[in-house]
Amino acid sequence: MIKVDLNSDLGESFGPWNMGDDAAMLDLVTSANVACGFHAGDPEIMFRTAERAKARGVAIGAHPGFHDLQGFGRRPIQGLTAREIETMVAYQIGALQAVATTAGHRVTHVKAHGALSNMAMTDDGMAASLARAIRAVDPSLTFVVIPLTALERAGEAANLKLAREIYADRAYEDDGTLVSRRKPGAVLHDPDAVAARVLDMVREKAIVSVNGRKLPLAIDTVCIHGDSPGAVAMARAVRAKLESAAIAIAPFAA
Repeated sequence: MIKVDLNSDLGESFGPWNMGDDAAMLDLVTSANVACGFHAGDPEIMFRTAERAKARGVAIGAHPGFHDLQGFGRRPIQGLTAREIETMVAYQIGALQAVATTAGHRVTHVKAHGALSNMAMTDDGMAASLARAIRAVDPSLTFVVIPLTALERAGEAANLKLAREIYADRAYEDDGTLVSRRKPGAVLHDPDAVAARVLDMVREKAIVSVNGRKLPLAIDTVCIHGDSPGAVAMARAVRAKLESAAIAIAPFAA
């Protein structure tokens, strides 16, 4: 039987400001990547997300990003040293570990957010800094990576457990990187079309680029963005489509 995890980036509200329907998404996904206060989230949001995930049997991971609340971590920050990247990521992992413990849950994985992830996909040095930070904090943590990128290479070199991720609602370039959100068609919105696409990718163990190039790869988890309009409907459609094809939905990290 084919098994796959469904993950979403959650805990991205801040104070009284709300983003996404985390409660509904936690009923549909099996892993949650929790914002750690740099690009979004705050200690109380982190606690509530961990507590709700625990109650629903959903695994949680740290979702570190650049220190950029106003830009939601989607603006590239240049000039950081390797040590600065490592400590920035370690700080955020540790913050979620502490808050999750108070909620009776535990952190099992790490997935970089936004511009930090996008830059590290093509920058071997930055990707290596991410991997070193994870290994230094807890070498048992799983590193969620985009296959065929510097993230995957860095995780393998650091001997970390890897969860290879595809995106349900994002288009791919020919090299396996994500199409920039600045380009038309980068983000997909039709739940039924996205669900059919995900089923094809999971069955075929491959992604198809915007130019029709088929890229074979391992798939451990499928990301559905929790902050996009219609996220809950999309997650529901994807889960139903996979289950109708007898594909098991379960967390990648026990």
